[in-house]
Amino acid sequence: MHCLADVCIVPIGTGKASVSDEVTMITKYLRETKGDLTVTLHSAGTTIEGEWNAVMKKIGELHQLLHDNGVVRIQSDIRVGTRTDKVQKAADKVRVVEEKLNR
Repeated sequence: MHCLADVCIVPIGTGKASVSDEVTMITKYLRETKGDLTVTLHSAGTTIEGEWNAVMKKIGELHQLLHDNGVVRIQSDIRVGTRTDKVQKAADKVRVVEEKLNR
């Protein structure tokens, strides 16, 4: 089953307000290991598109990556969407709204 997962991974207890180091680590990892997944960084998280099991596995890998790099606690917000009538990419959803705005 194809899905779009909007993921916001929040490292807790790092001793600093900024999470840009952790976001950079996650983004670099995703870009290097995405395989068949489509990954889009945005200001409040990352959208990961692909088959359900592959997306969920990748989210688990991101947790493990941060744990392996000293983050003791992680809280993630994940919103996942699926459709049975068609495969829709995140860019398609944005394009439809932009087209409607331009009418």
